[in-house]
This record gives sequence, structure tokens and C-alpha cells, in this order.
Amino acid sequence: MRLIARGLSNVEIGQELYISDATVKTHITHILQKLNLRDRVQAVVLVHETRLFAADLQPTSRPDRRPAD
Repeated sequence: MRLIARGLSNVEIGQELYISDATVKTHITHILQKLNLRDRVQAVVLVHETRLFAADLQPTSRPDRRPAD
């Protein structure tokens, strides 16, 4: 769910978790069914509305950038 919320595709999730695209699709289907969600978009909305992974989804500050004046 965290990787879906980050906007990763099935291929990217598979690479991240070292599993096949088909396995990713199966897991996502099961997540959506268990949460009674229609699609990935609803999953992302749920994550953001409930702040489920709020700390993980915060943009990280980049020390190599100067703050705007």
C-alpha cells in the first residue's frame, strides 16, 4: 500500500520487492478487495485522507538546496 501511495507502477513495485508484475497485480487486487476500493486511485486517496503513511509521504528536505528567501 505504501508503494501504491508513492505512485509506483506495478513494474516498479515488483522491482522494489523482487517479485513479478503478476504477483504485484494479485496483491493489489487483494488489497483493493479487502478494503472495498474500486481502484488504485481510491487506495491513494484513503492513504492520504487517513494519513496512514504520513511520515513516509512527506517530501524530504534536500540539504543541497538553499531555502527560498
